[in-house]
Amino acid sequence: MSGGNDGGLAAASKAILALAVETFAIGTGEFAAMGLLPQMADSMHASIPRTGEAISAYALGVVVGAPVVSVMAAQMSRRQLLVMLMAWFALANALGTLAATLGMLDLARFITGLPHGSFMGVAALVAAGLVERGYRGRAVGRVFSGLTIANVVGAPFATYAGSYFGWRLSYLFIGLIGLVCCLMVLAWVPYDPPNRARSALSELGAFSRKQVWYVMGTVAVGCGGMFCVYTYFSVTLQDVTHVPLWGVGMCVGAWAGGHLMDKNLKWATIFAFLWNAAALGLFALVAHSVWLTALAVFMLGGGIAIGPAMQVRLMDVAADAQTLAASMNHAAFNLANAIGAWLGGLVLAVGFGLEATGWAGMALSVVGLVLFLLSLRVEERDARKTAQMEGGAA
Repeated sequence: MSGGNDGGLAAASKAILALAVETFAIGTGEFAAMGLLPQMADSMHASIPRTGEAISAYALGVVVGAPVVSVMAAQMSRRQLLVMLMAWFALANALGTLAATLGMLDLARFITGLPHGSFMGVAALVAAGLVERGYRGRAVGRVFSGLTIANVVGAPFATYAGSYFGWRLSYLFIGLIGLVCCLMVLAWVPYDPPNRARSALSELGAFSRKQVWYVMGTVAVGCGGMFCVYTYFSVTLQDVTHVPLWGVGMCVGAWAGGHLMDKNLKWATIFAFLWNAAALGLFALVAHSVWLTALAVFMLGGGIAIGPAMQVRLMDVAADAQTLAASMNHAAFNLANAIGAWLGGLVLAVGFGLEATGWAGMALSVVGLVLFLLSLRVEERDARKTAQMEGGAA
């Protein structure tokens, strides 16, 4: 890590670029499945809803893989682990194109999702470790920008290519990008020796920390609000406006959020939740207008800044269980996706109008903010108790 008035960002630029390209590959592989779903269904001679279970299988892989992989790889060099996880992702995407049945496709997507959470967590830890403490938000935000660009460029391109050449070729190409990413990490990410002080037991210690659970709950519930709307309306709006509004908003949010986090993490997080709630409320009020709804969805994409903010928050509260805690942020985010999609679908199924998904999502965002504020209060209370005990012992 180097100093300077940029906190080491310039010196770490190649390493951060390598990590961002890797998150681009992972994001493209994840998001492209939604656009390629019709082609997958046709090739499997199945309905789109049944084929869509492959998307759920991937999300389940993320949730299962995050803790399992992180615990098993506790002592590995982080650079070595990044290469291993990306090679796993690349190979799984390539082999998944051989799926001939729905069961094989579901299994392939589940296996492909297993390295996702651990990779994203470790990439964030590596990026944060390359810069000074006051620049962690920007470093992590730049790594996560790969995900946002995947939403704007990678997934639409994969969908476009799939419409002409088939979904299998698209995923072969994504696998190829993953292999190139492995070489970039080996060339540009500094080597770090294996840490024998870390262990599976020390990583599992993350689950004994209240603040880790608070962060996971905040993400799982609070981030679910945006998916109430995104799951059902973002693609439709893109067809009308010809712009991936959610993805463009994500790019802006990741950039601005990184700067705000480095100024004040607590207030940046509070602002992000309030921004999400306002965007969802706006959606509920203007759902009758396509272009005003487009503005609301663009704003909602900006709320993705909560992701990097919670990632940095986990680094602060996880102590010696950094890898597992960092990985669980993405498991919780996938749970948020599931919760938001389920709630939005429920609201529509019982007969409420489009605007009701905005109100439901707004409620989840408010609950997430309450959980975050509660975690800060508990943290302050515990710190006072510890100080009093230490003072009494002295």
